[in-house]
Amino acid sequence: MHEKRNKNAPKRGIPVKNAHEFAVSVEWTGNRGEGTRSARGFGREHRVSAAGKPALEASSARVFHGDAARWNPEEELIAALSQCHMLSYLYVATAAGVVVEEYQDEASGTLVVDPDGAGRFREVVLRPAVTISAGDPERARALHAEANALCFIANSVNFPVRHEPQLVVRA
Repeated sequence: MHEKRNKNAPKRGIPVKNAHEFAVSVEWTGNRGEGTRSARGFGREHRVSAAGKPALEASSARVFHGDAARWNPEEELIAALSQCHMLSYLYVATAAGVVVEEYQDEASGTLVVDPDGAGRFREVVLRPAVTISAGDPERARALHAEANALCFIANSVNFPVRHEPQLVVRA
């Protein structure tokens, strides 16, 4: 089990080697004809898009009066952490001579909400199940810490991102 480390996050005053811009568009599609006249009178549905990509139909979580059939921002954040860790892991595995054949993560997060309605994630737990066919199994396990240190998204959040990896060695 590895705790999130932000040691690689840029510090103020240190020049950034590369800067990349990303842009999305969010359009509210939940106006039911009366705008936001009442809290239950409008939908939380919205569309997230980026140039050249299919739109993501989204909403708030069901607990916040949203549509459970659509992605919500909380799931999107957990997915971003999971995806970033996976991509970082595949990168460091390649460099370490570990051949990954399969990777699946069952990630979850805990959101706490204050009485005033403000909230924050307490933690996110990533549970990557990795199957390797070559390389040192102990090194493969240790690579999760390296992947975490490289993950842009994990380096951008202010809560712990824990890892509970499982490793299968394919003969």
